Amino acid sequence: MAFRDLLHRAEAWVSADPEPATRNELAHLINKARQGGPRSAAGIDLASRFRGSLTFGTAGLRGRLGAGETRMNRAVVIRTTAGLMAWLTDQVDAPRVVIGCDARHGSAAFARDVARVVSAAGGRALVLPPGQPTPLTAFAVRAYNADAGVMITASHNPATDNGYKVYTGGRISEAAGVQIIPPADAEISAHIERVGAATTVPTGDDAIEHIDPRLDYINRIVSLARPGDIRIVLTPMHGVGRCLAHAGLTRAGFTDLHIVAAQADSDPNFPTVAFPNPEEDGALDLAREYARRIDADLVIALDPDADRCAVCVPEGTTWRQLSGDEVGMILADDVARRAVADKRTGTIATSVVSTRAIASIAAFYGLKSATTLTGFKWIARVPDLIFGCEEAIGYCPDPDAVADKDGIATAILVCSIAAQCRARGRTLLDLLDDIAERIGPSRTRALTVRLDDPAQGAAIMASLRANPPRLLAGEKVAEVVDLASGWRGLPPTDAVMVTTEADSRLVVRPSGTEPKIKCYLEASAPVGTPRSRWGEVEERLQRLSADVTALVDLA
Repeated sequence: MAFRDLLHRAEAWVSADPEPATRNELAHLINKARQGGPRSAAGIDLASRFRGSLTFGTAGLRGRLGAGETRMNRAVVIRTTAGLMAWLTDQVDAPRVVIGCDARHGSAAFARDVARVVSAAGGRALVLPPGQPTPLTAFAVRAYNADAGVMITASHNPATDNGYKVYTGGRISEAAGVQIIPPADAEISAHIERVGAATTVPTGDDAIEHIDPRLDYINRIVSLARPGDIRIVLTPMHGVGRCLAHAGLTRAGFTDLHIVAAQADSDPNFPTVAFPNPEEDGALDLAREYARRIDADLVIALDPDADRCAVCVPEGTTWRQLSGDEVGMILADDVARRAVADKRTGTIATSVVSTRAIASIAAFYGLKSATTLTGFKWIARVPDLIFGCEEAIGYCPDPDAVADKDGIATAILVCSIAAQCRARGRTLLDLLDDIAERIGPSRTRALTVRLDDPAQGAAIMASLRANPPRLLAGEKVAEVVDLASGWRGLPPTDAVMVTTEADSRLVVRPSGTEPKIKCYLEASAPVGTPRSRWGEVEERLQRLSADVTALVDLA
């Protein structure tokens, strides 16, 4: 785009921005760019804000806060909601839309804008209290028989970001309360592109209703509990999960509950962590130290919007964070065992990047399993689902109530299982050993590289497709599958899967929400492998990790 055209485009955005703060921010940047020229820092910054609209996909919107069309701001939220309402009203009359938000910068204002646009567009806005977890929005879409849900959140992204997540309801989709999938994302995006300036979008207050399903949600998650005597450390990581998690756990009988004070209250700046993601190195240091001091049995960590849950357990003199796959195995085994005991059937589902042990657990109990693409927009659509999980510490333990990952309900179940183990003088680590005895030992690991430019990810994927490895961990490669062509009935996705003759596996894909490349490694051994040889599986995983690090230039 010519610099003159860029300036005109930015000036037009300023004139149509309803928010004084971002209007002033952009006007100041335009002046600096005009003075410094296109190659100045201001000129480059301005160009980055007008490279086309912030992309609306199956994850909705997610991006950096600020002024301009590629940033998250009120103008973008208003235009997005107008496009969403145009799509909804093409399909149903007077759509009912649940609206929730977390406590990030801008979230409450964005939610108010969504409600006012929904109201003026012929819908009914069902507005949750501000600063609530994402699972509450997913719960409310079903509980209130809504046609859609909008959640303003950037989940575990940095403090500079925010986002806009969309669910569809029963009149729109058979999978009520589940996030959108193609072609809905493209159809909504097309409607958004036809929306004019944000200041021309009608807004109103006549059809706004405030709802509060928190008590119903708490009652539901408490019904999942099997309480016992266990000391728990909980951190909501400066997010919005504290109140509902505390209420659910204590009402369920887990009263020996201790919250990490420095991370207890919502704070959109996330001051004690570099990244507000329980998977990041150092994120759980405060919780671990607190647990050590009070001799706790378990650490539970929620991410900022409380849809994901991390677990730490004591191991000798240290505290070990269980992997997402390990927690998934523990939960899947518990759900499957209870389903069989209750003579229930159903399907346990996980994604293609998660451990294959989940399918083995389902088979051990005589239940069905399913493998989907990454994301709970796919997992939650599996028919007859009784449990879904993904390695990125996401779990769907009660799909009839919340058809999405739910960190708070997960916490209830994990604490229940840990308490039952403790009552028998055992631990969650012992339970993992029991599972390995039944289905064979397996180990997984996820490697992540952050990228300065998303184009780097495309280059890594292209190189892997053009020159796949012939050996991994000293094992001959048996199969290379490009999932961009689909696999076993799955829709195409940007990922490559490599399997060795010894059944080690690697899956590589770019992140769908952040500039990252993710690599998922798994090594396993068959049922009946002597416990004395389980360490060999970890050794194979270490070799696999070293090879993959070199393969995608992570070193």
